[in-house]
Amino acid sequence: MKTLKRVLLGVLGFLLLALFVGFLVLQNIKTSALPDYNESLKLERLREPVSLFRDEHAIPHIYAENEADLYRAVGFAMAQDRLWQMDLLRRVTQGRLSEILGKDQLETDLMMRAIRIQEKSEKILATSSPEIITALEAYSDGINQYIRKYPLPPEFKVLQYKPEPWEPVHCINLIGYMSWDLSMGWGTEYFLHQLRAEVSDEKIAELIPDLKNHKTAIYPGFGNIEIEASETLLSATENLTELGAEIFNGSNNWAVAGKKSQTGMPLLANDMHLGLFAPGIWYQMHQVVEGKINVTGLVVPGQPFVICGHNDSIAWGMTNVMVDDLDFYAEKLNEDSTKYWFDGAWHDLRIKKEIIKTKEGEEFEEVLKFTHRGPIVNRFKKEKETPLSIRWLGNEMSNEIRTVFRLNRANNWSDFRDAVSTFKSVSQNVVYADVKGNIGLQCSAGVPIRAGSGIQIYPGDSSKYDWQGLVSFEELPYEFNPERGYVSSANNKTVTDDYPYYISYWFATPSRIDRIREMLEAKEKLGIDDFKAIQGDWKSKTAEQMTIVFIESLKKQSGFNETEQAAFNKLKAWDYNLTRESQAASIFEILYLKSMENLVKDELSPELFEGMLGQKVLLENLMINFLAEGQSQWADNVMTEQTESFDDIVALSFNETVEELTATLGNNVDDWSWGKIHSFTLAHPLGVVDILNKALKLNRGPFEVPGSFHTVCPYSYSYKNLYETVHGASHRHIFSMANWDDSETIIPTGTSGIPASNFYLDQTEMYLNNQYHPDLFTKQNVENKARFKMQLKPE
Repeated sequence: MKTLKRVLLGVLGFLLLALFVGFLVLQNIKTSALPDYNESLKLERLREPVSLFRDEHAIPHIYAENEADLYRAVGFAMAQDRLWQMDLLRRVTQGRLSEILGKDQLETDLMMRAIRIQEKSEKILATSSPEIITALEAYSDGINQYIRKYPLPPEFKVLQYKPEPWEPVHCINLIGYMSWDLSMGWGTEYFLHQLRAEVSDEKIAELIPDLKNHKTAIYPGFGNIEIEASETLLSATENLTELGAEIFNGSNNWAVAGKKSQTGMPLLANDMHLGLFAPGIWYQMHQVVEGKINVTGLVVPGQPFVICGHNDSIAWGMTNVMVDDLDFYAEKLNEDSTKYWFDGAWHDLRIKKEIIKTKEGEEFEEVLKFTHRGPIVNRFKKEKETPLSIRWLGNEMSNEIRTVFRLNRANNWSDFRDAVSTFKSVSQNVVYADVKGNIGLQCSAGVPIRAGSGIQIYPGDSSKYDWQGLVSFEELPYEFNPERGYVSSANNKTVTDDYPYYISYWFATPSRIDRIREMLEAKEKLGIDDFKAIQGDWKSKTAEQMTIVFIESLKKQSGFNETEQAAFNKLKAWDYNLTRESQAASIFEILYLKSMENLVKDELSPELFEGMLGQKVLLENLMINFLAEGQSQWADNVMTEQTESFDDIVALSFNETVEELTATLGNNVDDWSWGKIHSFTLAHPLGVVDILNKALKLNRGPFEVPGSFHTVCPYSYSYKNLYETVHGASHRHIFSMANWDDSETIIPTGTSGIPASNFYLDQTEMYLNNQYHPDLFTKQNVENKARFKMQLKPE
């Protein structure tokens, strides 16, 4: 008995020891990379000491004596907080995810290699100015010193690899990836090609935006508007989405002049709409070399310059222009697929072998083929019949790294326009304001000059449909100090119909821009609180338009049961605000979707119907075009002998809406709150592994949210995954030209990418409640509010 007791005690002791050791190992993995923000450290190649203040959210404010020291410290500080995210994004641009995540990423890697991001980055680097090269080299050195000397974040330990040295070209790669991520033609235009196998051209035409039905343009005329400030003042891939590597989706920006501002000086607002994941895409940072540069705002982890923000003279923010920047070409290849027919002769394809290494230790040799336009992409589109190549704006020469470098130093409208003139591959409407009282908006875009509509698959056998260059910067629209006293954009139609160049069909519907302008015009003068209310607005112009249509149609129906009648009453009494508590918001969102689904699904195979759910722009414009014309060939159900009307579609959709909400939330309509079915989770790329998620606390949520993709405050979801929010405002910024210290900001996550950090998602609750924190700028304010202070000293 005593022997058994000793054995049991020994086993128990061993288990306790194993648990204790396991706990220590786990704690080490979780916390070993947490930096001490108060620790003074030495860096090689610093010429002078650098002061690094961090505020209550650990946002770094870096003060250096020269620019090389500044960017070396920027690289070091960013590596402290976001090193694994930086390495992940770098691997995306290089097509090297398989090496750390396994062979499931092979197709993603091959696609990213096909678009040749680093090839273009190397060309840009080779032609960059010495001052930019010096900055990128110093920044890379700061990162590499951290990699060599300090503990790595937990993801490296979990995945069992070490990051390679950072190089200047990797910084430029991240700008290139932004260009790919906001490309408009890759998904929609190929889907239209697939659709032609099942649907007539007449029905397809109803899906394509009729821009005459998009009444609101960003720039009211392509004759550029410019007035001096003195006059007015006195009188901008599914695997990658899951990895949190998606960049742009939509955005809002606007600025008001002094005559519409409570301060008498301009106010500027920007919120770019991106994927909601952890860590977030933006890193908040303030960089200072006194007398040379003083800039604060958003930095993409992996490159050193502020993308959107303000310096001591100007502020700027961006929204996507939605340029149609990619075209498909049907190619004719010879028998062994080594040549393509072009302008009456066979030309050699450029054939490139790619070796893709995987985490499993396997190597795959794959072949990529290119015409003079770009890669053959059949493999990635699963197209088996017609050889297809693409021409993509991202492979055209541009220099976005120069743009952001110059923006950080710009002093006036002239400097600003010179800076954004090379912002071509990442096409943006860039809003502007300055301390002299000017406001402006500049379309900075690469707009291809091409024949045809821009959305068909072009014949590739001649040069007729090749791009003839890009629209010159001087011909792109802008506004400077317009008489109305404000400028604004929200991914809507860029210009009126008489603009001489085709920009795109794929603009956002006018819902957000119309609501923004409605609120900008509602008051004679606006303040920071008004701007907050606009950024946090959940009232929908789409709902305002469509609910009236639905109600009129449903009034013709009879025989509602008790639940249906209660739901109809909620809809009739609604004020079009998609709050978390609103039951009508739940009813409208599902009814709106089901009406679009029931218009199209009887004509489509299950595969194409599933594809259509991924093309929100086509479904929304089908509805817009239908309302404008009053009829649609899609309304009749081809599966029945009767001829159905839109009223029949609405009646069926309403019945399905009530059934779905009853099944999900019960038959008490008062329980159908929008927030109960509309939420988001801040998910880490490794959070898909349950044991890792629980051990390291990678994911956070779900959080109930208001709004929708058609509200100014956008909590957007995919029609393929109802109603899980996947996009939203990736930041909110409000800048005051009267006093920079009055500016405010928020991001949905936090400064740190290390899940054990107190600053991993410390801004999330404020973000959900539409709250902001000060965007500290003057040195005295920064020092007074500093929670941490680090000195980086020369070694």
